[in-house]
Amino acid sequence: MVTGPLLRSLFNTVRQSLHTAKTKIYPSPRRFPHPCAFSTASTAPDTAASAAPNASLDPSRLRNVAVIAHVDHGKTTLMDRLLRQCGADIPHERAMDSISLERERGITIASKVTSISWKESELNMVDTPGHADFGGEVERVVGMVEGAILVVDAGEGPLAQTKFVVAKALKYGLRPILLLNKVDRPAVSEERCNEVESLVFDLFANLGASEEQLDFPVLYASAKEGWASSTFTKNPSQEARNMSELLDTIVRHVPPPSARLDAPFQMLVSMMERDFYLGRILTGRISSGVVRVGDKVHGLRSMGMEVQKIEEGKVLKLMKKKGTNMVLIDFAGAGDIVSMAGLANPAIGHTVANVEALNVLPTIELDPPTISMTFGVNDSPLAGKDGTHLTGGKIGERLMAEAETNLAINVIPGLSESYEVQGRGELQLGILIENMRREGFELSVSPPRVMYKTQNGEKLEPLEEVTIEINEEHVGLVMEALSHRRAEVVDMGPVPGHAGRTRLSLTCPSRGLVGYRSVFNSGTRGTGFMHRAFLTYAKYRGPLGNVRKGVLVSMGHGTITAHALMSLEARGTLFVSPGMESYDGMIIGEHSRDMDLDVNPVRTKELTNIRAPGKDENVKLSPPRNMTLEEAIGYVASDELIEVTPKAIRLRKRYLDVNKRKMTRNKPKD
Repeated sequence: MVTGPLLRSLFNTVRQSLHTAKTKIYPSPRRFPHPCAFSTASTAPDTAASAAPNASLDPSRLRNVAVIAHVDHGKTTLMDRLLRQCGADIPHERAMDSISLERERGITIASKVTSISWKESELNMVDTPGHADFGGEVERVVGMVEGAILVVDAGEGPLAQTKFVVAKALKYGLRPILLLNKVDRPAVSEERCNEVESLVFDLFANLGASEEQLDFPVLYASAKEGWASSTFTKNPSQEARNMSELLDTIVRHVPPPSARLDAPFQMLVSMMERDFYLGRILTGRISSGVVRVGDKVHGLRSMGMEVQKIEEGKVLKLMKKKGTNMVLIDFAGAGDIVSMAGLANPAIGHTVANVEALNVLPTIELDPPTISMTFGVNDSPLAGKDGTHLTGGKIGERLMAEAETNLAINVIPGLSESYEVQGRGELQLGILIENMRREGFELSVSPPRVMYKTQNGEKLEPLEEVTIEINEEHVGLVMEALSHRRAEVVDMGPVPGHAGRTRLSLTCPSRGLVGYRSVFNSGTRGTGFMHRAFLTYAKYRGPLGNVRKGVLVSMGHGTITAHALMSLEARGTLFVSPGMESYDGMIIGEHSRDMDLDVNPVRTKELTNIRAPGKDENVKLSPPRNMTLEEAIGYVASDELIEVTPKAIRLRKRYLDVNKRKMTRNKPKD
């Protein structure tokens, strides 16, 4: 017979053996859940990690670096190679361009952050746009980093927007690394690389770089082939065909963040996105202290001389981008760039801190917008056929949400459910309109208007620096077109390494460049390159010359017929084809003269008792000119609007009634 104490002893022995077997099979529970398994449950760190800072919190192992460059100089391709070098799994080329419009157009629109591990260091890399219209994306992230990789095309050298992004980096005291890309091209020689290096040095000096910033390392690379070298070469050895040289230079040259782990937690929000499950995800660099999942934090903002508390809450999730995946973490320390969820109201430029910290971090300084457009309800006779979001309230909500995540855009409510949207350029606002269009919005958009300034009683307008590369036979045509747009030539000369090519440097008012890109592309047969960047505000240069002809305006409602277009073809260039819908006041083409012409595109041929409808002659028409959204934005005049729907882009007069248009016809156009 088994007694009570003996039974308890036997039970304890069996339980201990089962526990030992379980420990051998499952050594420890999963510390991190799957990256996609987002839930509201807290994943607090263990007691040892809470009691003392972990070695992974050491700021000296971090390097925060931004990749900056002119458009198409190869920085996104460079990011692909760096990710691959450090073992990240890249699903496709241009892996950092995660927005569909970025992949379609081949440009970077929004800044993105990722981290890669190299030897004993962790590198937080920020990929930035190169286009000046998206300069707000550059301005809000350069405060998160201590160094910058300046990617310059070794053949083209520094261009207009190189100057723009470099000025932002130097202003924040970043230590640059010069990477001369595309040295594998046949036209690039060592002498050309030395010339470009001298040009970059002069650019740095003219922008007021310090002695430390002027002492920058130079590397030669081919991001397309995936290698970087500290010495000029076109064909490195097989073991040197990697990015190790660049990664080692980053660790050696870029200083680690100076941050205190023992201070209260503070973070300036630099990026914001929305998640269906988690709400707002706030991204920024931790300025001081340590943050853990479950910590109580609050959002702060500066209101004049006072600090206002926005919201108090708890850190529900801490995340960090590693390669192309978002990984959940338990804690993070000063100097690191992380994302957090748990607060619903703080936005970009606000401070997230521990509840005992009551001071705000310095906010981001942004350049002022230079162009504005008015977004309103689509009130044409064809309204409501394509879209699902039609009301002014829906349009206003969408624009306000955009202004929260993009600080370079200002939205000002206007009259009769319209909104004035201010931005940096027509490309930036065109991207916003295209996104809204794909989301099911219908709206009417005014042509872009330049934002003037008045200083000491003098009218000032924004000037842009323009760099143009064209074939010699197109120089006269381009110079004549830009002279009508009040441009002034600063420099002119041959393009190094390209016989028969000419490079022009000009200054031109922003209003003169609106709509010029499509004219430039057609005038140079697609062989020219034009880059532009905001330069300064200067004295108003006077009215523009004749930069556009008149238009053909419909005065009939219905289906456009081939018979009517056959007689209108001689009047100018058509924008429509038979079978499309038309209405009074819709623009159907460009007139061959400088005045507008009212026409009837829905006219049908009269039938007789001896001619059947199917016996009409075979009408052959030239293909119409199909307007893209960017072309339409640059084409419309001040008395016209763009009708944007998910399926169509139409041009129309602001006043559809012909009598009302005649009353306003004599008003001057900008």
